[in-house]
Amino acid sequence: MITIGKLAGLTSVSNDTLRYYEEEGLISPAGKSPAGYRLYDRDSARRIHFIKHAQQCGFTLAEIRDLLDLRSRDKACCGDVRTRAIEKKLQIEGRIRAMKAMSKALDQLISECANEKRPVKECTIIAALEQANGSERVQ
Repeated sequence: MITIGKLAGLTSVSNDTLRYYEEEGLISPAGKSPAGYRLYDRDSARRIHFIKHAQQCGFTLAEIRDLLDLRSRDKACCGDVRTRAIEKKLQIEGRIRAMKAMSKALDQLISECANEKRPVKECTIIAALEQANGSERVQ
């Protein structure tokens, strides 16, 4: 059994983050010391590494909680996890497409604003953004 500080050191996660994970139901102490300190088992470190890796793959804490729940269900299968991974990948790809469209729109605005000495009142980027807002309201 280890304290929260040792668990933090083993996982490179701050004590505050571990407490947050506990509040979110992602980890729970295995017991308490005679002094009342929370104690964690080695599975907690494995669970935190799982959480961190899942976050790196883009899963939210709620989605990670779902994955952890799946892991503990007897009737769950690999297909259940695979479905969630496919859904996450599709979400990420959608965000990438949206960000590429934003980048392309910014490229266009930047290319149209070639005169950096022009007063901001005459800025073509500001004008284009104001015009875009106006056209959205009309629709």
